[in-house]
Amino acid sequence: MLEAGLRHAIVVISDRVDFDANLKNLPPHDASPRIGETPAENAPVIGGYLERLPLAAVHEGCADFVEIWHHTTEPLGTYEEVNPHLARRVFPLANVQPPFHSEPMVEFIRRHGPPRVLCVWGLGVSETVLEACADSVIVYNSIDAPSLRVPPEVSRHFDLVLTGAQWQSDVVNARHPQMATAILPVGPEFASPETFFPLDIPKIYDVIYVAAAQAYKRHDLLFAALAQSPRRLKALCVMGYGETADVLRRQAIELGLDVDFIGPPGVDYPEVNRLMNLAKVGVVCGRDDGAPAILTEYMLAGLPVVANADLVCGLQFILPETGLVAAEDRFAEAIIEAIDHPEQFSPRQAVLDRWAWPRSIARLKPLLRKAVPSSSSRSSLPEGGIVDSTVLA
Repeated sequence: MLEAGLRHAIVVISDRVDFDANLKNLPPHDASPRIGETPAENAPVIGGYLERLPLAAVHEGCADFVEIWHHTTEPLGTYEEVNPHLARRVFPLANVQPPFHSEPMVEFIRRHGPPRVLCVWGLGVSETVLEACADSVIVYNSIDAPSLRVPPEVSRHFDLVLTGAQWQSDVVNARHPQMATAILPVGPEFASPETFFPLDIPKIYDVIYVAAAQAYKRHDLLFAALAQSPRRLKALCVMGYGETADVLRRQAIELGLDVDFIGPPGVDYPEVNRLMNLAKVGVVCGRDDGAPAILTEYMLAGLPVVANADLVCGLQFILPETGLVAAEDRFAEAIIEAIDHPEQFSPRQAVLDRWAWPRSIARLKPLLRKAVPSSSSRSSLPEGGIVDSTVLA
């Protein structure tokens, strides 16, 4: 690994906050940025929604390496090199109120320079952090249903907002009329066929729901469908995190349902892929949800998807070949239809044709080129930077 300034990097700041010290033995958060010696075009695009967009950007030459940042309430942050092209940092917070402000993060940016591209997801960071990245292309995605989960003094610094539906783009432009937007949700777009794929194993579950144990994920809709089904269905719920897991387990027992639960905590991506392959159908039950990454992850594993017709972001991924959209009173009927007629779906191929990461990054590259902030100039960015049309063409 070689030392490198952030000007070579695409940085993703998530809204995750660690409330315990589970990474104490790693180097400190202010360790110098490091770049892999292996060619960037060999960077594998694997992982979840935090990893796939930036790794696709590295693979396509938009940056040389990725750093994913989040926050901790512990006194010291941590740094972890995950692979030659991706590292994670954790920065300490003095206050956990979003948008998050970390003075060590600001000092780190000032010391090493702003990244070539800064992606801010979810609850966002302070205006001070964004001001330190004035020469970066700053990209935002809310992840969840509200279009902008940050105040105007923060959102005004964004150069490009990725949304999950047209109504979200309209809300962004109502606040910032000249701001560039694109319907390119970072969850289901940038799908990774290398991470999720069919396995030749028995399908022992009728339906699977991979979703946080939180109320807005609407597990109650799945439970109601299982209870109303004309035949008994066996389900699996995989929960990476959330506060309602015990309640959901109790409700399933009280309703007499045949449901197995895994997590929290969650499992790694190979195990998620294996678990999805144990089922015949994947469901998305939420309404006030962003475009969930699991939509295309199910599909890449070969599962048709039954989605709540009231889902406010992401229904564009439900096509005749990928699944069914169903109102709440028809959810059980739709699940059974998808189980009984697998021949009418070809979900993996649909994703490969439309939403796999090579397709998505091809759409993002020209948007990044157009979104170069007014404070930047060609001479202030490294040769071959994102303002160079040969890089993002």
